Amino acid sequence: MTDINELIQKNRIWAARMVAGDPDFFGRLARQQAPEYLWIGCADSRVPANEIAGMMPGELFVHRNVANLVVHSDLNCLSVMQYAVDVLKVKHIIVTGHYNCGGIIAALRNQSFGLIDNWLRHVQDVFHLHREEIEALDTESRQVARLCELNVLEQVVNVCRTTVVQAAWQGGQALSVHGWVYDVKDGLVHSLVGPISDPGTALELHSSRLKRVKRGVA
Repeated sequence: MTDINELIQKNRIWAARMVAGDPDFFGRLARQQAPEYLWIGCADSRVPANEIAGMMPGELFVHRNVANLVVHSDLNCLSVMQYAVDVLKVKHIIVTGHYNCGGIIAALRNQSFGLIDNWLRHVQDVFHLHREEIEALDTESRQVARLCELNVLEQVVNVCRTTVVQAAWQGGQALSVHGWVYDVKDGLVHSLVGPISDPGTALELHSSRLKRVKRGVA
């Protein structure tokens, strides 16, 4: 087991390496952050936002939770969105799910792990909305992969329906919403939907296009 002090030592090495490459790196970060992107992703340790997107600290504003959910009663997520959109003026919100997501698997199997079961009810809602399509797939791995994709799409719809995004669009702010899925097997992201930049496109996605959006299950 790694000693916790090793993490501190690794931090020192990382900080020294950053300064060696750019002496003003931390000074610049301390003065201002000006990201153009908000990443809403899963808390899974295999899905580190900055590394996947190839971005440095300060370039990506991040919110993560189990199964990359956007729940209208989740003040944590909504507060992050409001700050990103209203204060930082990000230009893009990217909802990123990933294949082989433990939360998706637990929801599909209706497994019980305690308190988190209540959170994963939101994923089960997505499953029940698309149950016929998912159960028509011939293996559990394909069902999990498709539910991962559909969950991203439903969360994109939820982002578009928040008061934060609706107000930004009504005010003429340049803001686009995207849905991605990340494959832990090869490190690549795939675009499922986007850019969505206005209420009309968001409504169309929700009402008629959602079931037709396919990347092809992994």
